[in-house]
Amino acid sequence: MIVGRAELEASLDRARGVAAAAHGDPRAGIHGPGSPAWRLEREAIVFLGGGRAALMQLAHPPVAYAIEQHSTTRADVAGRFRRTFEHVLSVAFGDLDHACASARRVHDVHRRIIGTIPIDVGGFRAGARYHANDADSLRWVYATLVDTVIHVTELTRGALSPAARDAYVRGSHQFARMFGLPDAMLPADHAAFTAYVDAMLGSGAIAVAPAAREMAAFLLGRGAGQVQTRLGRWLERVTAALLPPALRADFGLDWGLADAARVRVAIAALRPLYAVLPPTMRWVPAYQHARRRIAGRGPSGLSRALERGFYQLATLPTSR
Repeated sequence: MIVGRAELEASLDRARGVAAAAHGDPRAGIHGPGSPAWRLEREAIVFLGGGRAALMQLAHPPVAYAIEQHSTTRADVAGRFRRTFEHVLSVAFGDLDHACASARRVHDVHRRIIGTIPIDVGGFRAGARYHANDADSLRWVYATLVDTVIHVTELTRGALSPAARDAYVRGSHQFARMFGLPDAMLPADHAAFTAYVDAMLGSGAIAVAPAAREMAAFLLGRGAGQVQTRLGRWLERVTAALLPPALRADFGLDWGLADAARVRVAIAALRPLYAVLPPTMRWVPAYQHARRRIAGRGPSGLSRALERGFYQLATLPTSR
């Protein structure tokens, strides 16, 4: 199923209706204060899972070849990173009009991303067509983001209760609607969500193509023409630790007992330090902007500075 503009608009209308019933304030966007999404996604520490989410998406061959054949990632790392996260954060924390406008922009870009997978890989045969607005691919991208937020939250801040997991998954339907995904494709609870992710990982729909492996090496700072920095090496260790073992091996990530020990020690040290940070340091700037917007105030200078620093830091592992 290809998500067309009519399907997207119907999905956006559904998201607006759910938001109106939940909080009734367009300034609060698709989720709003007190929502499970805002409570988890406002935490900057979830961005430790950025490499995990990216590689899980690349492990879906239609995504990998869409990026290889149509993306400017290698030529404009900083720009690509900024555009991607500005979209995600605008949808998650922006007001309702900005969230829907961002969804429409991405949908329109995706309309032009069509091509073929050039080789046999996993369950895909050479010549298989892909479309960036294919609902199955969009659902996998959505799932990798939600799964990563849960995984990193529980690793760094402690286990969520079953009720909290269910509430977050159900709340994430709002984010999925911004892709134009129909409610029938969305998991009813965390158990159904986990079953979907596990089924995908065990199917031919998830297979690491050569293009995905090359792009992953580039994102981790050790692709052709790159010399991996210490930050890139650290990112590779963390990403390897967070990935399912089969994908870690298929991507060829460096990983051994010493790496596992270093990550365990780092996480153990990070948890208590992160817990005592002031909210202005823990919460992503987009969330802080949202709180001030709802209160009728503009973004603070501090959160603007933190936002710029975040984007600059995130592109360092790919520096040549």
